[in-house]
Amino acid sequence: MLHRFYLSIFDNLLQPNKVLVIYGPRQIGKTTLVREYLRRTSFKYRFHTGEDLRVQNLLGSRDLKALQEFAEGQQLLIIDEAQRVPDVGLGLKMLVDHVDGIRIIATGSASFDLSGKIGEPLTGRKTTRILYPLAQMELLAESEKFDLRSSLDGFLLYGSYPEVLTSTSKAAKKECLHELVGLYLLKDILELERVKNPRHLLDLLKLLAFQIGRDVSLSELASNLGIDAKTVARYLDLLEKSFVIVTLSGFSRNLRKEISKSRRYFFFDNGIRNAVISNFNSLDLRDDVGALWENFVVMERLKKSHYERSFKNFYFWRTYDQKEIDLVEEADGKLAGFELKYSKRTVKKPEEFLSAYPGSTFEVMHRQNYLDFVT
Repeated sequence: MLHRFYLSIFDNLLQPNKVLVIYGPRQIGKTTLVREYLRRTSFKYRFHTGEDLRVQNLLGSRDLKALQEFAEGQQLLIIDEAQRVPDVGLGLKMLVDHVDGIRIIATGSASFDLSGKIGEPLTGRKTTRILYPLAQMELLAESEKFDLRSSLDGFLLYGSYPEVLTSTSKAAKKECLHELVGLYLLKDILELERVKNPRHLLDLLKLLAFQIGRDVSLSELASNLGIDAKTVARYLDLLEKSFVIVTLSGFSRNLRKEISKSRRYFFFDNGIRNAVISNFNSLDLRDDVGALWENFVVMERLKKSHYERSFKNFYFWRTYDQKEIDLVEEADGKLAGFELKYSKRTVKKPEEFLSAYPGSTFEVMHRQNYLDFVT
């Protein structure tokens, strides 16, 4: 059992007459996490999967008496793969409104589908959390810093999906990642959103994989794919909502020459990115180590912020005269800029940024000092 951050705070997250919604990609360990919690809890519970037709019919029935009988005698209800249940939000709303003291966990892999069904009916009645691939801060709970640093190349190449981390050979890791890309990640989008041309979606992912850490132009992507920019924008939204990519926008507040409308895209997991382009070559044979490093550090920092509920805003910063900062964090009215370099090197301070935003700070994060930053 790999340590997951939520295990230690599940009791705090579960509140009477509220739903705890856990989102995350397929095969990220949501069901394993919940089952491990159930092994430890003293709550009397009922566990069901949203793929069960009886559960689908019950939660979609709006039959209050049947729903009350379903929850009778239970302190906790779990609906795994809740996105499979039509109008699941309405059924869960009736339960939390009419069953005194009930606690509910709903898990789902396709956030755009589940959030659409769950969001409005459960306004004020839910707590939402995302489960990411294993974070460095989670792995540190079971490892020493020396061991994590020694495994850095593996994280950059194969990422940190649970099944990948527990695979004992490189061949098994590659097979697992290709399976994730083909069978799980893209399947959610193709099934739920009925994308007409899956080849365009995969080609778009490949284009993004080669542009990590760089400004991305919708019109350029559309031209390369031979489709219109609106379709590209829709695909990007679907990929983000299905936990394949994340987006950073440009930070701009004081200077006219700051670029604010550009976007940069990062992959939820380095291993998924490398599987998309079928490149698992060792770092000494690659010309994209900088991109792998930037993707890794950005995502680890996002995981840490989400798990610790630090409520930061994340950006990059760039001006029209090519001055830039890889990662800018905004929290409590303060700005912190970070340059992400795989190799330790001297980097000139961005005086224009520091001058335009008094009180802001700047650091370089490299493979010698990154661990405290992400854990």
